[in-house]
Amino acid sequence: MCKQSETTPIAPYPYRSTTEHSALWNPTAAIPALAAAQCRHNGHRDNIPILAPLMSFTRREFVLGTAGMALAARIPLRAAPASTRPLAEFDYDQVRLIGGPLKAHYDRIHATYLALDNDRLLKVYRQRAGLPAPGADMGGWYDADGFVPGHTLGQYISGIARIGATTGDADCHAKAGALVEGFAAAFERSRSIYAGPNAEKIWPCYILDKHLAGLIDAGTLSHVERAHDLLSRVYNAALPYIPEQGRDRIGKKDPPYDETYVLPENLFTAAAMTGDGELRERAIRYLLDKEFFDPLARGEDVLPGRHAYSHAIALSSAGKAHLVLHDPKYLQAMQHAWMLLTETQQFATGGWGPNEQFIEPHKGQLYSSLLATQDHFETPCGSYAATKLARYLLCATGDARYGDGLERVLFNALLAAKDPDSDGDYPYYSTYSAAARKVYYPKKWPCCSGTLVQGVADYVKNIYFRADDGIRVNLYAPSIVRWQHDGATVTLTQETDYPLDIRVMLRVHLSAPVAFSLGLRLPAWLAAPATLRVNGAVAQAPQQQGWAMLHRVWRDGDSVQLDLPQDLHLEAIDDQHPETVALLRGPLVYVELNPRAERLALIPLDRIQSMPGASGLLAASTTGENRVFAPLYFVQQESYTTYFQKS
Repeated sequence: MCKQSETTPIAPYPYRSTTEHSALWNPTAAIPALAAAQCRHNGHRDNIPILAPLMSFTRREFVLGTAGMALAARIPLRAAPASTRPLAEFDYDQVRLIGGPLKAHYDRIHATYLALDNDRLLKVYRQRAGLPAPGADMGGWYDADGFVPGHTLGQYISGIARIGATTGDADCHAKAGALVEGFAAAFERSRSIYAGPNAEKIWPCYILDKHLAGLIDAGTLSHVERAHDLLSRVYNAALPYIPEQGRDRIGKKDPPYDETYVLPENLFTAAAMTGDGELRERAIRYLLDKEFFDPLARGEDVLPGRHAYSHAIALSSAGKAHLVLHDPKYLQAMQHAWMLLTETQQFATGGWGPNEQFIEPHKGQLYSSLLATQDHFETPCGSYAATKLARYLLCATGDARYGDGLERVLFNALLAAKDPDSDGDYPYYSTYSAAARKVYYPKKWPCCSGTLVQGVADYVKNIYFRADDGIRVNLYAPSIVRWQHDGATVTLTQETDYPLDIRVMLRVHLSAPVAFSLGLRLPAWLAAPATLRVNGAVAQAPQQQGWAMLHRVWRDGDSVQLDLPQDLHLEAIDDQHPETVALLRGPLVYVELNPRAERLALIPLDRIQSMPGASGLLAASTTGENRVFAPLYFVQQESYTTYFQKS
């Protein structure tokens, strides 16, 4: 998606558990501080001061009483040099999760998809080709007589290749290779990339795109040579079924039903890999310039009524077009679309698109959807689109506010999705109405089963970003990243119980001392200025586009401690219903577990407090009842309520 960085695969590195480190920390200790004024603009906080007492004042007291106050830093740090080039993603094999909720989810998804039976996945292709087809039927959408046979095979290959590249799991690479070889054998016999006539008629572009994604990742990440050779041939085999130009899709079911939206992204990549100019030309013809990107670039709101996921994922094609064609309108379109998504379309979780359609803003339609549907956000697909868009914008602009949006949808939507079972039952929609439950989609193997593995495999892509002057830490999660900087091998280890805890510890290990900038994202939701220590001493860090910037000569064993104060706060569902609110602490949406009322109950904000001995849980005692609140990603089988009425 962004420029490539030098690759240094990660070797196992000994680290202390976050629990062990937590026992050594005292988050309530008084910390000398540097503070400055706070500004707000369009719901975002700019220039958030970074050094202030952690627990000594309320947000209101800080805003009223600290403007202009400053204390000298305890250690000298050189000013960070200005970065002249965009940020870059790290490669999959440069980052590894080592703990926390993201790793737990990642490991479960890794195991689930690795265990999928290859014969079952290939059966519909072999049946179409007249080859022996052992294995049980898949059922659901994927089956020979299903909605779209074989539609997610490419995404499964893509996701498992990405996980293999990150973890070094040879079984993942072997599986990716076996699935590519099995598909290739059926393709050679049938001369069709489609596993059944429904696929040719309903989603020919969609399936071509997923096949290309699988072949690209199998070739580049699992080093399957056959995958590279198939790219142009698979494209040519699809030509009788795909249109000459990209076609827009209006609502959930309005024709044309096929989805050409993200296909340009993979066509551009395949063209670069193969040198096939026809792939590049088709990518350009499939860009939705007239219908979508041009009006967005002009500042128009063209989202209402359109299919939500299709148009959100289309913005990844705009991101790729911006890199390949160097046309600024694609960046302008993405930036305006992001503003519309986050300010007019978004639930507190970062989700959008009830019943898979963008709403008309300023008419209270998000609120109305709480009473009219249970299908509020197409979760794995929508989360995949949102995080990809955020990464494109982070790389193109270096602006940390896009990291805020990425964090929100990742922790409250993708991480909160119900785990799949072993036989095709998968999450699809998130529900935000009262007394909801997490359920599976009625049909097995839906489209979200493909984006689920790709999105979770990309967890490692969201944490760190390369810059010419060093590195930016975008997400706070236990992890390791390794790269080369000015001839030195740098390993950065992050240890934290975030987002439940406010403290993040980063440790630097080096082959030789080296100067670089370490940028730490300062979230817009901060309850008070963040605090920062380098090797135990309070440090001052200038701010740059929402990052706290530390530039110094780093030495082996250096440490950085960052505290990110959180508080409970309420967020209205839309501008027409300010009394209907979600409860958040830091980046997390808190829901009421097993609510008694199947309605939007009152929220007693002044009575909510942390439960002793139950990390992350909150409780409130009201007349005649005790109510328990938990982060949405905690929810398993319980019923839950996401929105409340202000008391």
